[in-house]
Amino acid sequence: MNRSIWIAGLASLLCLSQWMTADVHADNWAHWRGPTGNGVAPGANPPVEFDSHKNVKWKVKIPGRSSGSPVVWEDRVFVVTSEPASNANRAGGLPRLSFKLLCFDRGTGNLVWDAVATTSTPHEPTHATNSFASASPCTDGEHVHAHFGSRGLYCYTMDGQLVWKRDDFGKMQTRNSFGEGSSPTIEGEMILLPWDHEGDSALYALDKRTGKTIWKTERDEPTGWATPLVVPSDGKKQVIMNGDTTARSYDLETGNELWSCGGQTERPAASPVYADGIVYIGSGFRGAFLGAFELDGRGDIAGTRNVVWHLDRDTPDIASPLLSSGRIYFYKGKSGLLSCVDAKTGKLFYSTQRLPGLQNIYASPVAAGGYVYLFDRSGSVVVIEDSPTLKVVATSSMGETVDATPAIVDNEMFIRGEEHLFCIAK
Repeated sequence: MNRSIWIAGLASLLCLSQWMTADVHADNWAHWRGPTGNGVAPGANPPVEFDSHKNVKWKVKIPGRSSGSPVVWEDRVFVVTSEPASNANRAGGLPRLSFKLLCFDRGTGNLVWDAVATTSTPHEPTHATNSFASASPCTDGEHVHAHFGSRGLYCYTMDGQLVWKRDDFGKMQTRNSFGEGSSPTIEGEMILLPWDHEGDSALYALDKRTGKTIWKTERDEPTGWATPLVVPSDGKKQVIMNGDTTARSYDLETGNELWSCGGQTERPAASPVYADGIVYIGSGFRGAFLGAFELDGRGDIAGTRNVVWHLDRDTPDIASPLLSSGRIYFYKGKSGLLSCVDAKTGKLFYSTQRLPGLQNIYASPVAAGGYVYLFDRSGSVVVIEDSPTLKVVATSSMGETVDATPAIVDNEMFIRGEEHLFCIAK
Protein backbone atom coordinates (compact mmCIF):
# COMPACT_ATOMS: atom_id res chain seq x y z
CA MET A 1 0.00 0.00 0.00
CA ASN A 2 1.20 3.49 -0.81
CA ARG A 3 2.53 4.99 2.43
CA SER A 4 0.80 8.36 1.91
CA ILE A 5 -2.52 6.63 1.28
CA TRP A 6 -2.01 4.52 4.41
CA ILE A 7 -1.25 7.62 6.51
CA ALA A 8 -4.26 9.45 5.09
CA GLY A 9 -6.46 6.47 5.86
CA LEU A 10 -5.13 6.24 9.41
CA ALA A 11 -5.74 9.96 9.91
CA SER A 12 -9.30 9.54 8.69
CA LEU A 13 -9.85 6.67 11.08
CA LEU A 14 -8.44 8.72 13.96
CA CYS A 15 -10.71 11.65 13.08
CA LEU A 16 -13.68 9.29 12.87
CA SER A 17 -12.73 7.76 16.23
CA GLN A 18 -12.46 11.18 17.84
CA TRP A 19 -15.79 12.23 16.35
CA MET A 20 -17.44 9.06 17.59
CA THR A 21 -15.96 9.54 21.08
CA ALA A 22 -17.14 13.14 21.20
CA ASP A 23 -20.56 12.01 19.98
CA VAL A 24 -20.80 9.39 22.74
CA HIS A 25 -20.02 11.99 25.38
CA ALA A 26 -22.46 14.47 23.83
CA ASP A 27 -25.21 11.85 24.13
CA ASN A 28 -24.89 11.62 27.90
CA TRP A 29 -26.41 13.80 30.62
CA ALA A 30 -23.74 13.37 33.28
CA HIS A 31 -24.48 16.43 35.43
CA TRP A 32 -27.78 17.92 36.51
CA ARG A 33 -27.53 20.72 33.90
CA GLY A 34 -26.48 18.46 31.06
CA PRO A 35 -23.47 18.29 28.71
CA THR A 36 -23.22 22.05 28.17
CA GLY A 37 -23.89 23.02 31.79
CA ASN A 38 -26.66 25.27 30.45
CA GLY A 39 -29.63 22.88 30.47
CA VAL A 40 -29.41 22.06 26.74
CA ALA A 41 -29.22 18.67 25.01
CA PRO A 42 -27.62 19.34 21.59
CA GLY A 43 -28.90 17.04 18.86
CA ALA A 44 -31.64 15.51 21.02
CA ASN A 45 -35.29 15.34 19.93
CA PRO A 46 -37.57 14.11 22.73
CA PRO A 47 -41.36 14.18 22.29
CA VAL A 48 -43.16 17.51 22.53
CA GLU A 49 -46.44 15.95 23.60
CA PHE A 50 -46.45 13.64 26.63
CA ASP A 51 -47.96 13.17 30.07
CA SER A 52 -48.04 10.48 32.76
CA HIS A 53 -49.32 7.96 30.18
CA LYS A 54 -48.76 9.31 26.66
CA ASN A 55 -45.34 8.64 25.12
CA VAL A 56 -44.14 6.96 28.32
CA LYS A 57 -41.59 4.28 27.44
CA TRP A 58 -41.50 3.18 31.07
CA LYS A 59 -42.00 4.47 34.56
CA VAL A 60 -40.81 3.04 37.85
CA LYS A 61 -41.66 3.88 41.42
CA ILE A 62 -38.80 5.34 43.45
CA PRO A 63 -38.72 4.73 47.21
CA GLY A 64 -38.22 7.58 49.66
CA ARG A 65 -37.86 11.28 48.85
CA SER A 66 -35.44 13.39 46.87
CA SER A 67 -35.49 16.27 44.43
CA GLY A 68 -32.08 15.34 43.07
CA SER A 69 -32.13 15.18 39.28
CA PRO A 70 -31.44 12.03 37.25
CA VAL A 71 -28.17 11.67 35.33
CA VAL A 72 -27.68 9.37 32.35
CA TRP A 73 -24.62 7.62 30.96
CA GLU A 74 -25.10 5.32 27.98
CA ASP A 75 -27.44 2.54 29.18
CA ARG A 76 -27.60 3.60 32.86
CA VAL A 77 -29.80 6.12 34.69
CA PHE A 78 -28.83 7.18 38.22
CA VAL A 79 -30.88 8.84 40.96
CA VAL A 80 -30.44 9.34 44.69
CA THR A 81 -32.99 9.05 47.47
CA SER A 82 -33.43 8.87 51.23
CA GLU A 83 -35.99 6.61 52.85
CA PRO A 84 -36.80 5.55 56.41
CA ALA A 85 -34.48 2.80 57.55
CA SER A 86 -36.01 -0.56 58.40
CA ASN A 87 -35.09 -0.05 62.05
CA ALA A 88 -35.99 3.65 61.99
CA ASN A 89 -36.50 5.22 65.39
CA ARG A 90 -37.27 8.90 65.57
CA ALA A 91 -34.80 11.07 67.46
CA GLY A 92 -35.88 14.61 68.19
CA GLY A 93 -38.72 14.21 65.72
CA LEU A 94 -36.39 13.28 62.84
CA PRO A 95 -36.36 9.79 61.29
CA ARG A 96 -33.38 7.53 60.83
CA LEU A 97 -32.83 7.37 57.07
CA SER A 98 -31.04 5.22 54.53
CA PHE A 99 -29.28 7.32 51.88
CA LYS A 100 -29.19 5.49 48.56
CA LEU A 101 -27.88 5.64 45.03
CA LEU A 102 -30.04 3.74 42.53
CA CYS A 103 -29.10 2.59 39.03
CA PHE A 104 -31.76 1.77 36.40
CA ASP A 105 -31.49 0.19 32.99
CA ARG A 106 -32.17 2.91 30.45
CA GLY A 107 -33.92 0.59 28.02
CA THR A 108 -36.33 -1.12 30.38
CA GLY A 109 -36.46 0.85 33.63
CA ASN A 110 -35.44 -2.24 35.56
CA LEU A 111 -33.41 -1.66 38.72
CA VAL A 112 -29.84 -2.76 37.99
CA TRP A 113 -28.46 -2.10 41.48
CA ASP A 114 -28.93 0.07 44.52
CA ALA A 115 -26.36 0.98 47.15
CA VAL A 116 -26.94 2.22 50.68
CA ALA A 117 -24.26 4.87 51.16
CA THR A 118 -25.03 5.38 54.83
CA THR A 119 -27.80 5.19 57.41
CA SER A 120 -28.14 8.03 59.88
CA THR A 121 -30.44 10.50 61.59
CA PRO A 122 -30.19 14.04 60.21
CA HIS A 123 -28.82 16.55 62.72
CA GLU A 124 -31.30 19.26 61.73
CA PRO A 125 -34.66 19.42 59.95
CA THR A 126 -35.22 20.53 56.38
CA HIS A 127 -37.82 22.64 54.59
CA ALA A 128 -41.16 20.90 54.02
CA THR A 129 -40.62 21.05 50.24
CA ASN A 130 -37.02 19.85 50.48
CA SER A 131 -35.70 16.38 51.24
CA PHE A 132 -32.57 15.09 52.96
CA ALA A 133 -31.12 13.90 49.62
CA SER A 134 -31.51 16.80 47.21
CA ALA A 135 -28.08 17.00 45.56
CA SER A 136 -27.92 15.43 42.11
CA PRO A 137 -25.35 12.72 41.36
CA CYS A 138 -22.71 13.13 38.64
CA THR A 139 -20.66 10.71 36.56
CA ASP A 140 -17.76 10.53 34.12
CA GLY A 141 -18.67 7.10 32.76
CA GLU A 142 -16.08 5.39 34.94
CA HIS A 143 -17.46 6.29 38.35
CA VAL A 144 -20.64 7.85 39.69
CA HIS A 145 -20.58 10.21 42.68
CA ALA A 146 -23.45 10.71 45.11
CA HIS A 147 -23.39 13.65 47.51
CA PHE A 148 -25.56 13.51 50.63
CA GLY A 149 -24.32 16.75 52.19
CA SER A 150 -23.54 16.31 55.87
CA ARG A 151 -23.74 12.55 55.35
CA GLY A 152 -20.81 12.60 52.94
CA LEU A 153 -19.69 12.13 49.34
CA TYR A 154 -19.57 8.59 47.93
CA CYS A 155 -17.83 7.28 44.80
CA TYR A 156 -19.02 4.08 43.11
CA THR A 157 -18.06 2.12 40.03
CA MET A 158 -20.69 1.98 37.30
CA ASP A 159 -21.55 -1.47 38.67
CA GLY A 160 -22.25 -0.23 42.18
CA GLN A 161 -19.02 -1.05 44.01
CA LEU A 162 -17.93 1.54 46.57
CA VAL A 163 -14.53 3.00 45.65
CA TRP A 164 -14.16 5.66 48.35
CA LYS A 165 -16.14 7.90 50.65
CA ARG A 166 -15.59 11.20 52.43
CA ASP A 167 -17.80 11.79 55.47
CA ASP A 168 -15.46 14.11 57.37
CA PHE A 169 -16.64 17.51 56.11
CA GLY A 170 -18.72 18.15 59.22
CA LYS A 171 -22.35 19.07 59.67
CA MET A 172 -23.94 21.87 57.71
CA GLN A 173 -25.99 24.43 59.59
CA THR A 174 -28.35 25.78 56.97
CA ARG A 175 -30.22 29.06 57.18
CA ASN A 176 -33.60 28.62 58.88
CA SER A 177 -33.07 24.84 58.57
CA PHE A 178 -34.01 25.05 54.90
CA GLY A 179 -31.85 21.98 54.28
CA GLU A 180 -29.00 21.10 51.95
CA GLY A 181 -28.85 20.63 48.20
CA SER A 182 -25.78 21.91 46.30
CA SER A 183 -24.58 19.36 43.74
CA PRO A 184 -20.95 18.45 42.99
CA THR A 185 -19.33 18.94 39.57
CA ILE A 186 -16.74 16.71 37.85
CA GLU A 187 -14.02 18.45 35.85
CA GLY A 188 -11.01 16.55 34.54
CA GLU A 189 -9.46 14.67 37.45
CA MET A 190 -11.29 16.75 40.05
CA ILE A 191 -14.67 16.72 41.68
CA LEU A 192 -15.72 20.14 42.98
CA LEU A 193 -17.77 20.20 46.16
CA PRO A 194 -19.52 23.39 47.36
CA TRP A 195 -19.91 23.78 51.12
CA ASP A 196 -21.74 27.04 51.87
CA HIS A 197 -23.64 27.18 55.17
CA GLU A 198 -23.94 29.19 58.39
CA GLY A 199 -20.63 27.82 59.63
CA ASP A 200 -17.23 27.86 57.91
CA SER A 201 -17.98 27.84 54.19
CA ALA A 202 -15.61 26.55 51.54
CA LEU A 203 -15.21 25.19 48.04
CA TYR A 204 -13.34 21.87 47.82
CA ALA A 205 -11.50 20.32 44.90
CA LEU A 206 -11.02 16.59 45.45
CA ASP A 207 -9.21 13.93 43.49
CA LYS A 208 -12.11 12.15 41.83
CA ARG A 209 -10.31 8.79 42.01
CA THR A 210 -9.36 8.87 45.69
CA GLY A 211 -11.43 11.58 47.36
CA LYS A 212 -8.30 13.29 48.71
CA THR A 213 -8.35 17.07 48.95
CA ILE A 214 -6.39 18.83 46.19
CA TRP A 215 -7.28 22.31 47.43
CA LYS A 216 -9.77 23.96 49.73
CA THR A 217 -10.73 27.62 49.43
CA GLU A 218 -12.49 29.39 52.27
CA ARG A 219 -15.61 31.33 51.27
CA ASP A 220 -17.03 34.30 53.14
CA GLU A 221 -20.58 33.20 52.36
CA PRO A 222 -23.61 31.96 54.32
CA THR A 223 -25.93 29.19 53.14
CA GLY A 224 -26.26 28.75 49.39
CA TRP A 225 -27.55 26.05 47.08
CA ALA A 226 -25.82 26.85 43.80
CA THR A 227 -23.66 24.33 41.93
CA PRO A 228 -20.19 25.18 40.53
CA LEU A 229 -19.76 25.72 36.79
CA VAL A 230 -16.36 25.30 35.11
CA VAL A 231 -15.68 27.52 32.09
CA PRO A 232 -12.68 28.07 29.76
CA SER A 233 -10.73 31.34 29.76
CA ASP A 234 -7.40 32.17 28.07
CA GLY A 235 -6.26 28.57 27.91
CA LYS A 236 -7.15 27.90 31.53
CA LYS A 237 -10.36 27.11 33.40
CA GLN A 238 -12.34 29.05 35.97
CA VAL A 239 -14.78 27.76 38.58
CA ILE A 240 -17.81 30.04 38.81
CA MET A 241 -19.83 30.15 42.03
CA ASN A 242 -22.91 32.11 43.00
CA GLY A 243 -23.02 33.54 46.50
CA ASP A 244 -25.23 35.40 48.96
CA THR A 245 -22.89 38.38 49.08
CA THR A 246 -20.78 38.01 45.95
CA ALA A 247 -20.49 36.04 42.73
CA ARG A 248 -16.94 34.71 42.43
CA SER A 249 -14.52 33.03 40.05
CA TYR A 250 -11.69 30.71 41.09
CA ASP A 251 -8.71 29.29 39.26
CA LEU A 252 -9.41 25.59 38.71
CA GLU A 253 -5.80 24.51 39.25
CA THR A 254 -5.15 26.36 42.51
CA GLY A 255 -8.48 27.46 43.97
CA ASN A 256 -7.27 31.07 44.11
CA GLU A 257 -10.00 33.68 43.74
CA LEU A 258 -9.72 35.56 40.44
CA TRP A 259 -12.59 38.04 40.43
CA SER A 260 -15.80 38.87 42.25
CA CYS A 261 -18.86 41.04 41.87
CA GLY A 262 -21.51 41.94 44.44
CA GLY A 263 -25.21 42.51 43.86
CA GLN A 264 -26.56 39.01 44.44
CA THR A 265 -29.53 38.40 46.74
CA GLU A 266 -30.24 36.25 49.79
CA ARG A 267 -29.88 32.44 49.84
CA PRO A 268 -28.86 31.97 46.17
CA ALA A 269 -29.91 28.70 44.58
CA ALA A 270 -29.66 29.37 40.84
CA SER A 271 -26.48 28.10 39.20
CA PRO A 272 -24.46 30.00 36.56
CA VAL A 273 -24.64 29.45 32.79
CA TYR A 274 -22.00 30.25 30.16
CA ALA A 275 -21.45 30.84 26.43
CA ASP A 276 -18.98 32.65 24.16
CA GLY A 277 -16.71 33.96 26.90
CA ILE A 278 -19.51 35.35 29.06
CA VAL A 279 -20.84 33.86 32.29
CA TYR A 280 -24.31 34.70 33.60
CA ILE A 281 -25.11 34.64 37.32
CA GLY A 282 -28.38 35.56 39.02
CA SER A 283 -30.59 35.28 42.09
CA GLY A 284 -34.04 36.51 42.99
CA PHE A 285 -35.02 36.10 46.64
CA ARG A 286 -35.63 39.38 48.53
CA GLY A 287 -34.12 41.31 45.67
CA ALA A 288 -33.19 40.74 42.06
CA PHE A 289 -29.95 40.51 40.12
CA LEU A 290 -28.86 38.82 36.89
CA GLY A 291 -25.49 39.83 35.48
CA ALA A 292 -23.36 39.02 32.42
CA PHE A 293 -19.63 38.94 33.18
CA GLU A 294 -16.53 38.81 31.02
CA LEU A 295 -13.94 36.44 32.45
CA ASP A 296 -10.69 38.41 32.16
CA GLY A 297 -11.35 40.71 35.11
CA ARG A 298 -9.42 40.49 38.35
CA GLY A 299 -10.38 41.56 41.85
CA ASP A 300 -13.68 43.39 42.39
CA ILE A 301 -15.13 43.96 38.91
CA ALA A 302 -18.27 45.84 39.99
CA GLY A 303 -18.69 48.94 37.84
CA THR A 304 -16.05 47.87 35.30
CA ARG A 305 -16.32 46.86 31.65
CA ASN A 306 -16.34 43.22 32.79
CA VAL A 307 -19.98 43.66 33.79
CA VAL A 308 -21.44 43.54 30.31
CA TRP A 309 -25.04 44.08 31.43
CA HIS A 310 -27.30 43.39 34.38
CA LEU A 311 -30.98 43.23 35.30
CA ASP A 312 -32.42 44.28 38.65
CA ARG A 313 -35.94 42.90 38.49
CA ASP A 314 -37.85 39.64 37.90
CA THR A 315 -34.74 37.43 38.16
CA PRO A 316 -34.56 33.68 38.98
CA ASP A 317 -34.61 32.19 42.47
CA ILE A 318 -34.58 28.39 42.86
CA ALA A 319 -34.72 27.34 39.20
CA SER A 320 -31.51 28.08 37.32
CA PRO A 321 -31.66 29.99 34.04
CA LEU A 322 -31.53 28.20 30.69
CA LEU A 323 -29.09 29.41 28.03
CA SER A 324 -30.03 28.20 24.56
CA SER A 325 -29.52 29.59 21.06
CA GLY A 326 -28.16 32.87 22.38
CA ARG A 327 -31.14 33.44 24.66
CA ILE A 328 -31.54 33.20 28.43
CA TYR A 329 -34.86 31.92 29.79
CA PHE A 330 -35.69 32.40 33.47
CA TYR A 331 -38.57 32.65 35.92
CA LYS A 332 -39.32 35.50 38.27
CA GLY A 333 -38.46 34.12 41.71
CA LYS A 334 -40.24 30.80 42.21
CA SER A 335 -43.26 31.93 40.16
CA GLY A 336 -44.15 30.70 36.68
CA LEU A 337 -43.65 34.17 35.19
CA LEU A 338 -41.21 33.58 32.35
CA SER A 339 -38.78 36.04 30.78
CA CYS A 340 -36.42 35.70 27.83
CA VAL A 341 -33.44 37.98 27.09
CA ASP A 342 -30.75 38.31 24.47
CA ALA A 343 -27.63 36.84 26.07
CA LYS A 344 -25.26 39.30 24.39
CA THR A 345 -27.14 42.50 25.18
CA GLY A 346 -29.56 41.76 28.02
CA LYS A 347 -32.39 43.11 25.85
CA LEU A 348 -35.72 41.56 26.77
CA PHE A 349 -37.53 39.58 24.10
CA TYR A 350 -40.42 39.19 26.53
CA SER A 351 -40.88 39.64 30.27
CA THR A 352 -42.82 37.93 33.11
CA GLN A 353 -45.26 36.10 30.87
CA ARG A 354 -47.86 33.95 32.59
CA LEU A 355 -48.11 30.45 31.10
CA PRO A 356 -50.95 27.98 31.68
CA GLY A 357 -50.40 25.76 34.71
CA LEU A 358 -47.09 27.35 35.77
CA GLN A 359 -47.26 28.97 39.21
CA ASN A 360 -44.67 27.52 41.59
CA ILE A 361 -41.33 26.44 40.14
CA TYR A 362 -38.39 24.43 41.46
CA ALA A 363 -37.24 22.48 38.36
CA SER A 364 -34.98 24.35 35.95
CA PRO A 365 -36.01 24.69 32.29
CA VAL A 366 -34.33 22.46 29.71
CA ALA A 367 -34.10 22.66 25.92
CA ALA A 368 -33.76 20.26 23.00
CA GLY A 369 -34.84 19.99 19.39
CA GLY A 370 -35.92 23.60 19.08
CA TYR A 371 -38.16 23.54 22.17
CA VAL A 372 -38.00 24.59 25.80
CA TYR A 373 -39.57 22.35 28.46
CA LEU A 374 -41.04 23.93 31.60
CA PHE A 375 -42.26 22.09 34.71
CA ASP A 376 -44.37 23.27 37.67
CA ARG A 377 -44.37 21.77 41.17
CA SER A 378 -47.97 20.70 40.53
CA GLY A 379 -46.72 18.44 37.74
CA SER A 380 -47.89 20.75 34.94
CA VAL A 381 -45.74 20.73 31.79
CA VAL A 382 -45.56 23.53 29.22
CA VAL A 383 -43.53 23.26 26.02
CA ILE A 384 -42.66 26.42 24.09
CA GLU A 385 -40.65 27.16 20.99
CA ASP A 386 -37.00 27.95 21.54
CA SER A 387 -37.29 31.34 19.88
CA PRO A 388 -37.41 35.07 20.70
CA THR A 389 -41.20 34.98 20.32
CA LEU A 390 -43.24 33.22 23.00
CA LYS A 391 -45.28 30.41 21.48
CA VAL A 392 -46.81 27.58 23.51
CA VAL A 393 -46.89 24.33 21.54
CA ALA A 394 -48.09 21.83 24.18
CA THR A 395 -49.42 21.59 27.73
CA SER A 396 -49.93 18.51 29.90
CA SER A 397 -49.39 17.08 33.38
CA MET A 398 -47.22 14.37 34.89
CA GLY A 399 -49.83 13.74 37.60
CA GLU A 400 -47.38 14.28 40.48
CA THR A 401 -45.00 16.89 41.84
CA VAL A 402 -41.91 17.58 39.72
CA ASP A 403 -39.14 19.42 41.57
CA ALA A 404 -36.13 17.80 39.88
CA THR A 405 -34.74 19.06 36.59
CA PRO A 406 -35.25 16.52 33.78
CA ALA A 407 -32.41 14.90 31.83
CA ILE A 408 -32.54 14.62 28.02
CA VAL A 409 -30.54 12.10 26.00
CA ASP A 410 -31.07 11.32 22.29
CA ASN A 411 -34.84 11.16 21.82
CA GLU A 412 -35.68 10.44 25.44
CA MET A 413 -36.44 12.59 28.47
CA PHE A 414 -36.03 11.32 32.03
CA ILE A 415 -38.34 13.02 34.52
CA ARG A 416 -38.01 12.41 38.22
CA GLY A 417 -41.35 13.03 39.92
CA GLU A 418 -42.28 12.85 43.58
CA GLU A 419 -43.05 9.13 43.25
CA HIS A 420 -41.83 7.90 39.88
CA LEU A 421 -38.99 8.07 37.39
CA PHE A 422 -40.39 8.43 33.86
CA CYS A 423 -38.71 7.71 30.56
CA ILE A 424 -40.48 9.78 27.89
CA ALA A 425 -40.06 8.64 24.28
CA LYS A 426 -42.17 8.22 21.15
